[in-house]
Amino acid sequence: MFYGSFSLWILLALPGLLLGFWAQMKVKRAFGKYSKIRNSRGLTGAQAARLILDHYGLRHVSIEETKGMLSDHYDPRAKVLRLSPDVGRNPSIAAVGVAAHESGHALQDADGYTPLKLRSAIVPAVQFGSWLGPLIIMGGFFLMALTGATDLGYTLAWFGLILFALTAIFAIITLPVEFNASARAKKELVAMNILSPEEMKGVNETLNAAALTYVAAAIAAIGQVLYYVFLLTGRRR
Repeated sequence: MFYGSFSLWILLALPGLLLGFWAQMKVKRAFGKYSKIRNSRGLTGAQAARLILDHYGLRHVSIEETKGMLSDHYDPRAKVLRLSPDVGRNPSIAAVGVAAHESGHALQDADGYTPLKLRSAIVPAVQFGSWLGPLIIMGGFFLMALTGATDLGYTLAWFGLILFALTAIFAIITLPVEFNASARAKKELVAMNILSPEEMKGVNETLNAAALTYVAAAIAAIGQVLYYVFLLTGRRR
Protein backbone atom coordinates (compact mmCIF):
# COMPACT_ATOMS: atom_id res chain seq x y z
CA MET A 1 0.00 0.00 0.00
CA PHE A 2 2.80 2.40 0.97
CA TYR A 3 4.80 1.78 -2.22
CA GLY A 4 1.68 2.13 -4.35
CA SER A 5 0.83 5.46 -2.71
CA PHE A 6 4.40 6.69 -3.05
CA SER A 7 4.50 5.73 -6.73
CA LEU A 8 1.24 7.56 -7.27
CA TRP A 9 2.66 10.66 -5.56
CA ILE A 10 5.75 10.55 -7.78
CA LEU A 11 3.54 10.28 -10.87
CA LEU A 12 1.12 13.08 -9.98
CA ALA A 13 2.81 15.52 -7.61
CA LEU A 14 6.54 15.28 -8.20
CA PRO A 15 6.63 16.62 -11.81
CA GLY A 16 5.17 19.96 -10.77
CA LEU A 17 7.58 20.25 -7.86
CA LEU A 18 10.56 19.51 -10.08
CA LEU A 19 9.34 21.99 -12.70
CA GLY A 20 8.98 24.57 -9.95
CA PHE A 21 12.54 24.00 -8.79
CA TRP A 22 13.83 24.37 -12.35
CA ALA A 23 11.74 27.51 -12.88
CA GLN A 24 13.09 29.08 -9.70
CA MET A 25 16.60 28.42 -10.95
CA LYS A 26 15.77 30.17 -14.23
CA VAL A 27 14.32 33.17 -12.41
CA LYS A 28 17.37 33.55 -10.19
CA ARG A 29 19.69 33.16 -13.16
CA ALA A 30 17.83 35.69 -15.33
CA PHE A 31 17.38 38.20 -12.53
CA GLY A 32 20.98 37.78 -11.45
CA LYS A 33 22.19 38.41 -14.99
CA TYR A 34 20.07 41.45 -15.80
CA SER A 35 20.20 42.98 -12.33
CA LYS A 36 23.85 43.73 -13.11
CA ILE A 37 23.04 45.59 -16.34
CA ARG A 38 22.11 49.23 -15.85
CA ASN A 39 19.22 50.49 -17.96
CA SER A 40 19.90 53.35 -20.36
CA ARG A 41 17.76 55.89 -18.48
CA GLY A 42 19.24 55.03 -15.10
CA LEU A 43 15.82 54.56 -13.53
CA THR A 44 15.47 52.45 -10.40
CA GLY A 45 12.64 49.97 -10.12
CA ALA A 46 10.77 52.31 -7.77
CA GLN A 47 11.15 55.25 -10.15
CA ALA A 48 9.90 53.23 -13.12
CA ALA A 49 6.93 51.97 -11.11
CA ARG A 50 6.09 55.53 -10.06
CA LEU A 51 6.16 56.69 -13.68
CA ILE A 52 3.72 53.96 -14.73
CA LEU A 53 1.38 54.50 -11.79
CA ASP A 54 1.31 58.28 -12.21
CA HIS A 55 0.75 57.95 -15.96
CA TYR A 56 -2.53 56.18 -15.18
CA GLY A 57 -3.51 58.55 -12.39
CA LEU A 58 -2.74 56.10 -9.60
CA ARG A 59 -0.96 58.61 -7.39
CA HIS A 60 -2.80 57.20 -4.38
CA VAL A 61 -0.91 53.91 -4.78
CA SER A 62 2.16 54.21 -2.59
CA ILE A 63 5.47 52.43 -3.04
CA GLU A 64 7.16 50.92 -0.01
CA GLU A 65 10.27 48.87 0.57
CA THR A 66 9.92 45.29 1.79
CA LYS A 67 12.52 42.83 3.03
CA GLY A 68 13.68 39.73 1.20
CA MET A 69 14.95 38.96 -2.26
CA LEU A 70 12.24 39.01 -4.95
CA SER A 71 9.56 39.51 -2.31
CA ASP A 72 7.97 42.18 -4.50
CA HIS A 73 4.18 42.31 -4.59
CA TYR A 74 1.16 44.57 -4.88
CA ASP A 75 -1.34 44.70 -2.02
CA PRO A 76 -4.78 45.50 -3.48
CA ARG A 77 -6.32 46.02 -0.05
CA ALA A 78 -3.80 48.64 1.12
CA LYS A 79 -3.17 50.00 -2.40
CA VAL A 80 0.55 49.62 -1.80
CA LEU A 81 3.25 48.37 -4.14
CA ARG A 82 6.04 46.80 -2.09
CA LEU A 83 9.45 46.40 -3.68
CA SER A 84 12.51 44.61 -2.37
CA PRO A 85 15.77 46.62 -2.14
CA ASP A 86 17.22 44.71 -5.11
CA VAL A 87 14.32 46.00 -7.21
CA GLY A 88 13.29 49.31 -5.72
CA ARG A 89 16.78 50.80 -5.39
CA ASN A 90 18.45 49.20 -8.39
CA PRO A 91 18.67 51.01 -11.79
CA SER A 92 18.93 47.74 -13.69
CA ILE A 93 16.96 46.19 -16.52
CA ALA A 94 15.73 43.36 -14.29
CA ALA A 95 14.67 45.72 -11.49
CA VAL A 96 12.62 47.88 -13.85
CA GLY A 97 11.02 44.79 -15.38
CA VAL A 98 9.96 43.35 -12.01
CA ALA A 99 8.70 46.71 -10.76
CA ALA A 100 6.70 47.20 -13.95
CA HIS A 101 5.16 43.76 -13.49
CA GLU A 102 4.00 44.67 -9.99
CA SER A 103 2.69 47.96 -11.34
CA GLY A 104 0.70 45.84 -13.77
CA HIS A 105 -1.18 44.40 -10.80
CA ALA A 106 -2.05 47.91 -9.66
CA LEU A 107 -3.38 48.66 -13.14
CA GLN A 108 -5.45 45.47 -12.96
CA ASP A 109 -6.87 46.59 -9.63
CA ALA A 110 -7.77 50.00 -11.02
CA ASP A 111 -9.47 48.37 -14.03
CA GLY A 112 -11.42 45.93 -11.86
CA TYR A 113 -9.72 42.98 -13.55
CA THR A 114 -11.96 40.03 -12.68
CA PRO A 115 -9.32 37.31 -12.11
CA LEU A 116 -7.47 39.58 -9.66
CA LYS A 117 -10.68 40.36 -7.78
CA LEU A 118 -11.53 36.67 -7.62
CA ARG A 119 -8.05 35.69 -6.45
CA SER A 120 -8.08 38.34 -3.73
CA ALA A 121 -11.52 37.22 -2.57
CA ILE A 122 -10.51 33.59 -1.99
CA VAL A 123 -7.18 34.28 -0.26
CA PRO A 124 -8.53 33.79 3.31
CA ALA A 125 -10.21 30.51 2.36
CA VAL A 126 -7.07 29.30 0.60
CA GLN A 127 -4.88 30.11 3.58
CA PHE A 128 -7.31 28.19 5.79
CA GLY A 129 -7.71 25.20 3.49
CA SER A 130 -4.05 24.78 2.55
CA TRP A 131 -3.02 23.64 6.02
CA LEU A 132 -6.30 22.39 7.49
CA GLY A 133 -7.40 20.39 4.43
CA PRO A 134 -4.57 17.79 4.56
CA LEU A 135 -5.06 17.40 8.33
CA ILE A 136 -8.74 16.63 7.83
CA ILE A 137 -7.93 14.20 5.01
CA MET A 138 -5.47 12.33 7.22
CA GLY A 139 -8.01 12.41 10.04
CA GLY A 140 -10.51 10.72 7.76
CA PHE A 141 -7.98 8.04 6.82
CA PHE A 142 -7.13 7.36 10.46
CA LEU A 143 -10.81 7.18 11.35
CA MET A 144 -11.36 4.55 8.66
CA ALA A 145 -8.26 2.57 9.62
CA LEU A 146 -8.54 2.66 13.42
CA THR A 147 -12.27 2.61 14.10
CA GLY A 148 -13.73 1.07 10.98
CA ALA A 149 -16.03 4.06 10.59
CA THR A 150 -15.68 3.92 6.82
CA ASP A 151 -18.56 6.17 5.78
CA LEU A 152 -17.79 8.88 8.34
CA GLY A 153 -14.06 8.78 7.63
CA TYR A 154 -14.64 8.84 3.89
CA THR A 155 -16.95 11.85 4.19
CA LEU A 156 -14.49 13.65 6.44
CA ALA A 157 -11.61 13.02 4.05
CA TRP A 158 -13.59 14.35 1.09
CA PHE A 159 -14.46 17.47 3.08
CA GLY A 160 -10.76 18.01 3.72
CA LEU A 161 -10.01 17.48 0.04
CA ILE A 162 -12.54 20.11 -0.98
CA LEU A 163 -10.84 22.59 1.36
CA PHE A 164 -7.41 21.67 0.05
CA ALA A 165 -8.60 21.91 -3.58
CA LEU A 166 -8.92 25.66 -3.07
CA THR A 167 -5.13 25.82 -3.38
CA ALA A 168 -5.36 24.40 -6.90
CA ILE A 169 -8.17 26.79 -7.81
CA PHE A 170 -6.06 29.67 -6.50
CA ALA A 171 -3.04 28.53 -8.52
CA ILE A 172 -5.13 28.28 -11.70
CA ILE A 173 -6.68 31.74 -11.21
CA THR A 174 -3.19 33.12 -10.58
CA LEU A 175 -2.07 32.22 -14.11
CA PRO A 176 -4.10 34.84 -16.04
CA VAL A 177 -3.41 37.38 -13.29
CA GLU A 178 0.35 37.01 -13.62
CA PHE A 179 0.43 36.64 -17.40
CA ASN A 180 -1.70 39.76 -17.83
CA ALA A 181 0.46 41.77 -15.41
CA SER A 182 3.57 40.83 -17.38
CA ALA A 183 1.88 41.74 -20.67
CA ARG A 184 0.89 45.13 -19.26
CA ALA A 185 4.43 45.68 -17.96
CA LYS A 186 6.06 44.90 -21.30
CA LYS A 187 3.61 47.14 -23.14
CA GLU A 188 4.10 50.13 -20.83
CA LEU A 189 7.88 49.87 -20.69
CA VAL A 190 8.02 50.23 -24.47
CA ALA A 191 5.13 52.69 -24.89
CA MET A 192 6.49 55.05 -22.23
CA ASN A 193 10.07 54.73 -23.49
CA ILE A 194 11.26 53.53 -20.10
CA LEU A 195 13.37 50.84 -21.76
CA SER A 196 14.65 50.48 -25.30
CA PRO A 197 13.58 47.56 -27.50
CA GLU A 198 17.06 46.08 -27.04
CA GLU A 199 16.73 46.21 -23.26
CA MET A 200 13.36 44.45 -23.41
CA LYS A 201 15.17 41.18 -24.12
CA GLY A 202 16.26 41.10 -20.48
CA VAL A 203 12.77 41.95 -19.26
CA ASN A 204 11.22 39.23 -21.41
CA GLU A 205 13.70 36.63 -20.17
CA THR A 206 13.16 37.57 -16.53
CA LEU A 207 9.36 37.82 -16.61
CA ASN A 208 8.94 34.70 -18.77
CA ALA A 209 11.00 32.71 -16.28
CA ALA A 210 8.86 34.07 -13.45
CA ALA A 211 5.70 33.08 -15.34
CA LEU A 212 6.99 29.51 -15.50
CA THR A 213 7.05 29.35 -11.71
CA TYR A 214 3.30 30.00 -11.64
CA VAL A 215 2.69 27.31 -14.24
CA ALA A 216 4.72 24.90 -12.12
CA ALA A 217 2.77 25.86 -9.00
CA ALA A 218 -0.52 25.16 -10.77
CA ILE A 219 0.69 21.79 -12.06
CA ALA A 220 1.96 20.84 -8.59
CA ALA A 221 -1.29 21.89 -6.91
CA ILE A 222 -3.46 20.00 -9.40
CA GLY A 223 -1.23 16.94 -9.09
CA GLN A 224 -1.49 16.99 -5.31
CA VAL A 225 -5.29 17.23 -5.44
CA LEU A 226 -5.45 14.35 -7.93
CA TYR A 227 -3.18 12.32 -5.66
CA TYR A 228 -5.67 12.63 -2.80
CA VAL A 229 -8.59 11.95 -5.16
CA PHE A 230 -7.03 8.68 -6.32
CA LEU A 231 -6.22 7.69 -2.75
CA LEU A 232 -9.82 8.26 -1.69
CA THR A 233 -11.45 6.59 -4.68
CA GLY A 234 -9.03 3.67 -4.43
CA ARG A 235 -9.76 3.18 -0.75
CA ARG A 236 -13.51 3.38 -1.36
CA ARG A 237 -13.29 0.55 -3.89
